[in-house]
Amino acid sequence: MIRGAKQPLTNNLNTLQKHRDITIGRLEKFIQRGEFDDVNLNTVLWKKRSGKAVVLEVFPVPDRKRISFEEAMKGEYKPTNVGEWFGPSFSTFWFKVSIEIPADFEGHQVLFEFDSGTELMIWSTDGVPITGLTGGDNDEDRHVDYLLAENAVAGQKFELCLEMACNGRNGINNTDIPEPDMNKYWQLRMADISVRNKLAQELLMYFKLLLQLVKDTPQEWQINSDALYCGDSIMNAFRLDDDEEEHEGFEMALAEAHGIAVKFFADHQKGGRSLHQIYAIGHCHIDTAWLWPYDETKRKSGRSWARQITFMKRNPNFKFTASQAQQYEWVEQKYPTLFKDMQEFEKKGQFLPVGGTWVEMDCNLTSGESLVRQFLYGQRYFESRFGKRCTVFWLPDTFGYSSQLPQLATSAGMKYFLTQKISWNNINKFPNNTFKWAGLDNTEVLSHFPPADTYSGQCTVGEVLKNVHNHRDKAYSNKSLYLFGNGDGGGGPLYPMIERLEVLGNLEGLPATIQTAGPAEFFKDLEETSRDLVRWKGELYLEFHRGTYTSHGLVKKFNRKSEILLREVEFLSTLVLTNPHKKNSDFTYPASELNRLWKLVLVNQFHDVLPGTSLKLVYDEVMDFYRDVEASGHKLKNDALRALFDTGNLTSNSGLKQAIAVINTTSWPIDATVVELNMSELTPGVELYGSSTWRQCSKDGRALVYVNDLQSGSLQSFALGNKPSEFVPVIVQRIILPSNSSKQTDSDDFIHVTEETGFEIENKFINAKFDQHGRLVSLYDRESQHESIIPDQLGNVFKLFEDIPTGWDAWDIEVFHLQKGWDAKVGLATVEEAGPLRVILKVKHPLTKRSSLEQRIIITAADGMIEFDTKVDWHENRLCLKVEFPLNVNCDFATYETQFGYIQRPTHYNTSWDLARFEVCGHRYADLSEYGFGVALFNDCKYGYSTLGGIMRMSLLRSPKGPDGTTDMEIHNFRYALYPHKGSFLASDVVKKAYQYNEKPIVHPIMINSSLLFNTEFFRVSESNFVLDTVKVAEDPRGSNQNENVDIVLRFYESYGGRGVARVETLFNIKEARFCNILEDLEDHVTIEDNGKTLVIPFGPFKVVSVRLLAVR
Repeated sequence: MIRGAKQPLTNNLNTLQKHRDITIGRLEKFIQRGEFDDVNLNTVLWKKRSGKAVVLEVFPVPDRKRISFEEAMKGEYKPTNVGEWFGPSFSTFWFKVSIEIPADFEGHQVLFEFDSGTELMIWSTDGVPITGLTGGDNDEDRHVDYLLAENAVAGQKFELCLEMACNGRNGINNTDIPEPDMNKYWQLRMADISVRNKLAQELLMYFKLLLQLVKDTPQEWQINSDALYCGDSIMNAFRLDDDEEEHEGFEMALAEAHGIAVKFFADHQKGGRSLHQIYAIGHCHIDTAWLWPYDETKRKSGRSWARQITFMKRNPNFKFTASQAQQYEWVEQKYPTLFKDMQEFEKKGQFLPVGGTWVEMDCNLTSGESLVRQFLYGQRYFESRFGKRCTVFWLPDTFGYSSQLPQLATSAGMKYFLTQKISWNNINKFPNNTFKWAGLDNTEVLSHFPPADTYSGQCTVGEVLKNVHNHRDKAYSNKSLYLFGNGDGGGGPLYPMIERLEVLGNLEGLPATIQTAGPAEFFKDLEETSRDLVRWKGELYLEFHRGTYTSHGLVKKFNRKSEILLREVEFLSTLVLTNPHKKNSDFTYPASELNRLWKLVLVNQFHDVLPGTSLKLVYDEVMDFYRDVEASGHKLKNDALRALFDTGNLTSNSGLKQAIAVINTTSWPIDATVVELNMSELTPGVELYGSSTWRQCSKDGRALVYVNDLQSGSLQSFALGNKPSEFVPVIVQRIILPSNSSKQTDSDDFIHVTEETGFEIENKFINAKFDQHGRLVSLYDRESQHESIIPDQLGNVFKLFEDIPTGWDAWDIEVFHLQKGWDAKVGLATVEEAGPLRVILKVKHPLTKRSSLEQRIIITAADGMIEFDTKVDWHENRLCLKVEFPLNVNCDFATYETQFGYIQRPTHYNTSWDLARFEVCGHRYADLSEYGFGVALFNDCKYGYSTLGGIMRMSLLRSPKGPDGTTDMEIHNFRYALYPHKGSFLASDVVKKAYQYNEKPIVHPIMINSSLLFNTEFFRVSESNFVLDTVKVAEDPRGSNQNENVDIVLRFYESYGGRGVARVETLFNIKEARFCNILEDLEDHVTIEDNGKTLVIPFGPFKVVSVRLLAVR
C-alpha cells in the first residue's frame, strides 16, 4: 500500500443498525474477560510485560505468626517463582523482590504487578510501608500494581519487600460456609513489570461507563441512545494490532476510538446547575474482626490506608474517610511512618477521620455506660492525634440503633448521624433518607441514609442513578451522600473508581452532579439548605439480623460481667480516695490499667464480635481478652477493697470479732437480700460477731447471711447470724396439685398430663407452686393479691424451635421459626435446700439426646422474686432454646430495658411494623403490666425477647453453623428471675430490682470492734427514678495536688420518663461541682447545699446527666 495515496470511495458500513439488544451484546463482548478476550479491547491494554526482570525470594513465617519488618528481615529467604503455592490460611510469607529495567522499557512508565490472589503490603527496604495490594479474579477488588518509575532508565534497579497474607480481602470464604478452610493455599499468578497502554486503559474506563449508561438509564433518555451510538462507533473504529506492518494503523484506530469516547463525555457536560447534588467521599469500611482475627485487621488497616495515601499523592482532589479510633491506634503503633502521612493529609483535608467512637460498636447489646466510653475513648483519641473531634457520628453497618444514641452523640459533640444498614429491612421499607432522628429524651440529630444503600460503592452509573431515584426526601433536600470504595474487608477505593467519578461528575443526561466532599462538609451544607425535614422518634429497629441478640451467648455474658466489674472497680477506687473517715495516701487510682481494660471491652463490642457473627478464630482471641479483664479487674477490685478497709496496721486480733462488710454500689437501698460468704475467707481462730452463727449453709458449704436495710451507695457491716425481729422464713413442702391441674396446657395448646404431686414454696411476699418437673403452676403475689400465671398453663417451660433462616446463619432468626416449636424433654425436681433463708429446687432436664439442662429454682426469705440458676450443656444443630412464661396480664405493649431507659413494643401483630418486631432486644428486664399489677422477667446476660399477648419468651441459646460451626456448643451458665409486682410498670420498682439483680452487693469479710457495727453511706439520691450509674475519677483530673483534691465524675440517668429535681447527698466534702458532657468538658455550675454535702440536680425524661466535682481528699 502506498502511504498517502488516495483510496477509492467505498460504502460506509459503520452505521448503527436497528437491533438494540444485539448491539448491547456486542458492546459487552468488547470488554469481557474469557471468551473473545483475544480479539477485544483486553488484548491491547499493555504495551510491554516481563517476568524475567523480576527475581523473588521468600521467607515463610512459622505458626501463622504476624511478625514485624525487622523480624522478617532476619528470616531465611529462598528463591521462588510464579506458579508456586502458598498457605495454609492466615499464614504469612515475606518476599524480597529484585527488579532490573530491561533496555526496551526505557523511557516508559513502568509498573510492578504482583498477584498472589491474596492481600499484601509493599515495603521499602528500609522498613517504610508503601501501599497495599489485593489479588484475585474480582475486578471490583483487584489492585495488583505499583508504580516503579515514571520514566524508566535501562539497567535501573529496584529492591522491594512484600508481606503476603494468606487470605482474601473478605477472609477465607463466604459467610454462608459454616467453617473456613484453614488449609487453603494460593498460587502466585504474576510477578511482572509492565507498561500500560494509556489510551487503551482510558478507553476501557470510558467504554465501561458507556455500557452502564446504556444498561442503567431509561431507554427513552437521550443519553441512553447517544451512549449506545457512541459505543457502537468506538467498536467500528477499533482495530486489532495483529500485523506489524499495520501497527501505525492500529495506533491511529485506537486514537480514533479514544477520541470518540473523549468527545462524547466532553460534549455531554452540563451547562447549568443540576437539580440534585451528590457529595462523594472515598470510604474504606474495615470490620475490626469478622472473617479474620484482630491481628489481621491491623494489617488490613495498614494496607488499605497506605493505598489511599498513594492516591492522595497522585490526585490532590481525592478525599477519603475512615472511622474507628482503635484501627487508627493500631496503625500508629504498627506503621508509624504511614500514620505520619495520615496526619499530614488530614491537614490537607484529604484523609478525614470520622465517627468519634473507639470501634463501630454494636448498639443493641452494649450498656449505656459502654456507649459513653465508646464516644469518650474515640473522641479523646482523635482530638489527641489530629487536633480536633469528629462532628459526624458514623455507623454504617450496625444491626440496629438504640434510641439513646442521639442524646449521647450530641453530648459527645456530634450533631450529625450516618448509617445505611436500615435499608436491609426485610419486611418494611424505612420511609426516609434525610430526616431528624429524635431519641428517647427528644434530642435530635440530623440524619442521612445514603440512597445508594451501600457504604462500598463502585462508582457505576447505576449507583449514581439510585442515589437520586431512591432518595425519599427530595422534597426537603436536593443533596445526598455517596460512599465509594471496597469495604468490610477493607481495601477502599481503587483508582479507576476515582477516575469514573470525575467523568460522571457533570455529565449531561444524568440527574445529578457529583462533587467530592468530606462528611462534615456534606452535613453542614445539608443543614443549611434542607427544609421541613420529617422527624423519626425512638429506636431505629433493624428488621433483620435478630438472631444477633442471642448467638454466642458466652461472649454476651462476658461483656455484661466485664461492664459490671469495671464499674465496681471505678466505684470502689473512687471511694478509697474520697472517704473522709479513712484517708489512704498510699492508694493510687488505677487510671492506666482501667483504660487498658476498657479498651479490651470496647473492641470486643465491635458489631460483628459481640453479636456472635465472627469466626471461631476471632472468638479464641476475644475470650483471651475477657479472661484478661476478669483477672486484672478482680485484682484491681481486691486492691481497692483492701485499701478501703486497710487492716494492715493491726498487730493483733485481740478484741476483734469476725463480721462481714456489704457494699451496695447502687443508688437505691436494698430492703433485704441473702448473700453468700466463702468461709475459707474468714480469719481462723477469730470469734464471730453476735450471739449466733450463720443460720443456713449452702450445699457447697458457703455461709448464707441475711442482709437488711442496706442503704444506697453504702458500706455496712453485719453479723453472720443477722436476724431482724420481723424476719419470716421461707418454707417448702410437697403438695398434691388440685385435680384441675392434672391437665395443663401451654401457650401453644399442647396438653401435659402430670402427676398429682408438686412443690409449694412460700415466704411473706409470694406463694409459688411447681409441678414435679419444676414448671411453674402458680405464682401468687400477696401484696397485690394477683395470680401471675395464666390458669391451666405452665411457666418456666423450655421450648425448642427449628431455627433455619433463609441465609445469614448466625445473624438471622426468622418469623417462621415461631411456627415450628415443641416442648423440650423434662426431668424430675428435688429439694436441694429447705430454708429458713433460702429454698432451692433442683431439676435436670434431658432437653434432647444431645443436650441437657440443670436448673436450681431459688426463692429466698428476702423478696418476692423467683430465680432460675441455669446450666445448659448445648450441642444442637440450628435449634433455638427459649424459656416461656404465660403471664396473667393484659397489655398491648411490653416494656424492655434499653440503654439509660426503656422502650415499649407491641404484643400483637396488627401491622407489618408490629410483626417485624417478633424478636426484640432488651437488657436487664422485660415487663408486662396492666393497671395495678405486672410481672417482670430479669436476666444476667440474655438479650432476645418475644412477647405475644401474655406469652413472654426469652431466647436462651441458638446453634447456627456459619461462620463459626462451633457457635454455643459448650456449657452455659446463666440466671434469670420472675418478679411479680404491685402497680403498673411506671408505678413499680422494676428498674431498681433488675439493676440490683445484676449489680450484686459486694461482700467482704472483716474484723471489727466487738462493740460496734458500722454504716457508712456515701451517696443518697432523693428520687428513685434518677439513677446514679457511674462513679469514677475524671480522665484529665484538675489540680496539681492530687493528694488534696479528687476530680470525680458522677453519671446519672432518668429511668422512667419523668422530670424533677434530685437532691444527691454525699459523704464527700465538695469544693466545686459542674455539669459536664460525656466527654467530661465542664459546663454550668451545679447548686451545692448543706455545707458542701448535697448536690441539687434538675433532670428531665430519660436525660443522661453527668456531673464533675472536686472533692477535698
